[in-house]
Amino acid sequence: MKVRKKDKSVIWPAYFDSNRTRKMGRRVSKNLAVKSPKINEIVNFVSKLGFQCELNPDISYPKKPWVRTGLLLVEKKYSKGQLINKIATKLFKNRANTIRNEKKKS
Repeated sequence: MKVRKKDKSVIWPAYFDSNRTRKMGRRVSKNLAVKSPKINEIVNFVSKLGFQCELNPDISYPKKPWVRTGLLLVEKKYSKGQLINKIATKLFKNRANTIRNEKKKS
């Protein structure tokens, strides 16, 4: 099944996963990575950044074909590296705020 398009960047949740090494597919630095990111979280932040995106939820990351993580096709406004870093920053800040709010409730 071919899903790639020339005017879109492919984004996988594995790019942001702190449980993975660079060799296993993480594309951001450890200090921006989060634990087990979900594709729906990423869709949310891509939309907040103002990008058009297309979700393909039943596709497996090539390095772990037995796990269906889904992938996201995002319109190209920036290079893929810049896009990944923008998403990672939003994702990391949201997780940090969530943890902070949970500690306040305790």
